[in-house]
Amino acid sequence: MTTNQILIGVGLILVLAVGSQVLASRLRIPAIIVLLPAGFIAGALTTDVNPDKLLGPAFEPLVSLSVAVILYDAGLALDLRKLQGHVRKVVIRLIILGVLITWVLAAAVAAPLLGMSRGAAVMLGIILVVSGPTVVGPLLRFVRPAERLQQVLIWEGSLIDPVGGILGALVFHAVISSTHKGLGNQLGQFAVSVVAGLAGGVIGTALLWLLLRKLQLGELLGTTAQLAAVIGVAAGCDAIRADTGLIAAIFMGLALANQRGMDLPARQPFFETLVQLIIGVLFVSISATVTPQSLRHLLLPTLGLVAVLVVVARPLAAFASTLRTDLGKGERAFIGWMAPRGIVAAATASTFTAGLVAKGIGGAAKILPVTFLVIVATVVLYGMTAVPVARHLNVTRPARTRPLLVGGDRWVIDLGRALR
Repeated sequence: MTTNQILIGVGLILVLAVGSQVLASRLRIPAIIVLLPAGFIAGALTTDVNPDKLLGPAFEPLVSLSVAVILYDAGLALDLRKLQGHVRKVVIRLIILGVLITWVLAAAVAAPLLGMSRGAAVMLGIILVVSGPTVVGPLLRFVRPAERLQQVLIWEGSLIDPVGGILGALVFHAVISSTHKGLGNQLGQFAVSVVAGLAGGVIGTALLWLLLRKLQLGELLGTTAQLAAVIGVAAGCDAIRADTGLIAAIFMGLALANQRGMDLPARQPFFETLVQLIIGVLFVSISATVTPQSLRHLLLPTLGLVAVLVVVARPLAAFASTLRTDLGKGERAFIGWMAPRGIVAAATASTFTAGLVAKGIGGAAKILPVTFLVIVATVVLYGMTAVPVARHLNVTRPARTRPLLVGGDRWVIDLGRALR
């Protein structure tokens, strides 16, 4: 590509990313509902926004590092004090049982429905187990469910992304190597990846503790120091072992957010703006790689897959995860009706599809467009139905729980800051 084409492509991606989020805010709908069609249409009309042509081999590592920043930001919002009792039990079950149930059902249905080989179907199944805070969080802000119900869904969305990313890497290598090393070996590889990610997270947390606590950097330098540390540690972890940077990133956010005496300049406007920009750019870029030709003959079979995920897999996972807990019937039902797919599913599909296609895995070329359609379908479905379903199940918080402070006196401002 020429320099002018690259400039136009980068500028167009940024404009579409921000413009879509502005439009979504005016329409009061989740931004992803606008971002994905915008990127898809732009990719169909021009090749200038195709990230594979703009960035070449640098696109995949940049996606991985961008997702690491998003997960770090998600980790900063997780409060361990709220992960107790039955909430903790449900979250752990959703991460373990939910992944297994969704993976098995999605893979079993994808092979005959989409005409995929077993390897491609297994890869698609593990990609579709993830949810993500970038989609769940905005939806829950519309719904405003009960506090512990929101905690369950936020924790699940934040933790299942790195787990799904690492499992995806393991499945990818197992599929392309055409070997069957057994469950024990795969679990061992997964454990090694988790340990590597946690080790990187510990190192990154210690580094940030030194920068923020000992050097006492201000808000601007403190925020940029966090960004540099997260990207540096995630890059180092991924260079050693694929996708372990995601675990390191969310561990760093979680550890710092729950560190006593740590005055974090974490969620400053700059950092929040950066994360929102990254989300927009990633969604537009990845959806631009999906061509109209690749979606041909996949729409109806994919809707069948979505139906299985929504009507069978998620309710079954929610039932198994909330069994013998103190969650009410309404809370359990709402958990079974909230599993939109987000940026990590798109990023994982984009990362692994090309490698599987190059190895001649049957049906691998369908993984990215099917994932794209699943993301669109689940976000639209849950986005349009979450509020009425929550109200019908009576799991929303009453409006009176939000105080209204009027006036600009000093004590009013101080009270507002304290309540925030």
